[in-house]
Amino acid sequence: MNLSLAAATIKRINYWLSEQKSIVAFQWSPIMWGSTWSFLIISISTYIITSATLHLLLLLIGRRRPIPLGPIPALHSLAMSLISATIFLGILSSAAAEIRDTRWIWQRSKTPFQWLLCFPIGTRPSGRVFFWSYVFYLSRFLHIFRTFLTILRRRTLSFFQLFNHSILICMSFLWLEFSQSFQVIAILLMTLVFTLVYGYRFWTEIGFRRARVPFVMNCHLIFLVCNLACHIGVLLLHFYKGGCNGMGAWFFNSVLNSFVLLIFLRSYVKTYYLIRENYFHVAASSISEVGDFVTSQTSNKSVVSSCGPKI
Repeated sequence: MNLSLAAATIKRINYWLSEQKSIVAFQWSPIMWGSTWSFLIISISTYIITSATLHLLLLLIGRRRPIPLGPIPALHSLAMSLISATIFLGILSSAAAEIRDTRWIWQRSKTPFQWLLCFPIGTRPSGRVFFWSYVFYLSRFLHIFRTFLTILRRRTLSFFQLFNHSILICMSFLWLEFSQSFQVIAILLMTLVFTLVYGYRFWTEIGFRRARVPFVMNCHLIFLVCNLACHIGVLLLHFYKGGCNGMGAWFFNSVLNSFVLLIFLRSYVKTYYLIRENYFHVAASSISEVGDFVTSQTSNKSVVSSCGPKI
């Protein structure tokens, strides 16, 4: 009885994640919200201008203490963790369904893992995985609210934080616009990391003990290493397996990811150097602001506990 109930529950969850008519029939088109280049440019510009304006206003009024935000940061972290977990399960279920339904077309030339990395040339942005790619794109606009929370609580604005959040919005738009290969693996990796990172942030923001190691930074390091390995895999498949779809957008994303990786490694090494020198504690630090935070803390040798936004 319990097994039957569990099987029925899993089947129903799978239906809501990958078999609904709206998911199966999804098609990226200019009439959808956020699907135009003008919207992309205006939204990113508005985000940067609003963040900079808020930061300048706080500087002008000379407020030195953080603005109390109550449970808002914890609720934001909880929402991001749950949304990321849902997207992870949704795209995993949808990818399995797409492989099941279309494998007969490409089974002689690709394995399922190769399909996840390298869409066949001519792939259109429609179907299950692109539905969840669109949901991921929309979730980036909720993600950027972390920037405003950071400015209000910490009175700091990181260039890398603005750059990284803007790039994530741009990249997720390009995935849909050009049916870019690699996006399934990228979304799986990112949503898994977001689930863990924001779940950990919620845990600490409601008062539980922080980890003794920089948990958030280590999660990002593992993600970036896996991301780099998958990029190399896409490149090899493109040249040796007949080509991958959306390689122009993939190249642009690769350049941006390389820049992010270099900045992260610089911040990671600097952070561990300062930990060894006992300057401060970064158990809850985040990749997106750790570079600026490290720089600001080297001039004042105090012990600080940091909790900021991610990529």
